[in-house]
This record gives sequence, structure tokens and C-alpha cells, in this order.
Amino acid sequence: MKLDILAIGAHPDDVEMSCGGTIAKEIAKGKKVGILDLTRGELGTRGSAQIRDQESAAAAKILGISVRHNLALADGFFQNDAQAQLKVIHFLRKYRPEIVLCNAVDDRHIDHPKGSDLASNACFLSGLRKIETKENGEIQDPWRPKQVYHYIQWKDLIPDFVVDITGYQEIKLKAVHAYESQFFDAKSKEPMTPIASKNATDSMEYRDRNLGRLIGVHAAEGYTIERYIGVDSIFDLL
Repeated sequence: MKLDILAIGAHPDDVEMSCGGTIAKEIAKGKKVGILDLTRGELGTRGSAQIRDQESAAAAKILGISVRHNLALADGFFQNDAQAQLKVIHFLRKYRPEIVLCNAVDDRHIDHPKGSDLASNACFLSGLRKIETKENGEIQDPWRPKQVYHYIQWKDLIPDFVVDITGYQEIKLKAVHAYESQFFDAKSKEPMTPIASKNATDSMEYRDRNLGRLIGVHAAEGYTIERYIGVDSIFDLL
């Protein structure tokens, strides 16, 4: 299966929180989208890796994801090294996405910038034919995505562009709240964490609304870029 978009996250829920609206919109337009989680989030204060597995499957169903895989790298301790890069390269070559969406370049959680660098480096290396990877015993062809975009997470980074997600924010929020163990629940007896506060989920929703306000729509998600975006006509930017 060839994907149009592969969204990569250091933890299950990174993708849903940060680019869930963009994904839902593109799927509704007929694009094929996959998610690659680098870790199972086993160091998370609330819930467990097994619960996260169940929640991520539920979130994928809500969004309509074509495929979802988890590399099961060590939460908190994975490195942007050859071993991890080759695992990501394998999936890039298997699904051949045109666009990769990945973690924020700078963020509160140490895994987020690590995941950002790992995904970005793997996207470049995946295009080198002398790096050999196999799928079912067959050597994979090299593949390099056309663009790598970094979504915005905890920190309010200034986006290079924003995507109108009007009409899809509710789907995004439903997918986020599939992670019942992680987010605000007034009845939960689990320890409080930064993302488990009501303020955290309210802020996530408001940021989308605020970015939307700035471009004259209901809601939007922001991204940073690695290289210039080219357009055929200046009117493509309207």
C-alpha cells in the first residue's frame, strides 16, 4: 500500500493532539494516511503501555487511518542512531509517503525534538540507494518523501504555515479523547500530569481556534518547515 501521508510521533497521542485535524481532512478528501509511533509511551505517569495500545487503535479508527505501526523504541531513552533510523527507513520505503508529518523541532518533552530529528534524518537517508533494507526478504527501493513538516506541540512555536481544519476539529478532539487514561477526567484517581489538566485540553482546542482566527477561519493547525515551499502561482496561497 502506498500512503499519501505518514505521520510520525514519539508517543501514541502526539499525532492526534498536533495534526489530527489535518489528517482527518485529508482522509475525507480520499488521501491514504498512516501513523508510525516510535514508542509505546510506557513511561507515562497515567495508564500503561497496554492501555495506550488500546487507545491508539481506537483513535486510529476514529480518524480513519489506513495503517498504524509502533516501533516499540524505548520511551524516554531512544536515540537518533543508525538502529532507530533503519527501522524508520523500512517503513518509509514500505509505504512511500509523499509527505511526512513529525514531532515539533523544540518542545517540553525530550522525546519530541529527538523524534523530530530521527524522522527528519530517516527521510533523507531513505533516499540513499546504498543503504539496504528488506521487506519479506526482498531489497526495498529507496524512497524520499517530497516534504517533511513538523507539527507544533506543547510550546507555542511560530508556524511557517497553517492548515484550515474547519469542520474537522471535532473529529480531532474525539480522537484525542480516545486516550481516556491520559487526558482530563474529573473522576480519575490517577496522578495529575501537565496534559491531564482541563487547561491543557482547553488550550489545545483554543490554539486551533486562535490560529484559525488569524487566517479568517474557524480552526487551523500550524507547522514548521525544513525547506522553502514552492508554488506555481501566488494565488495558490489564498
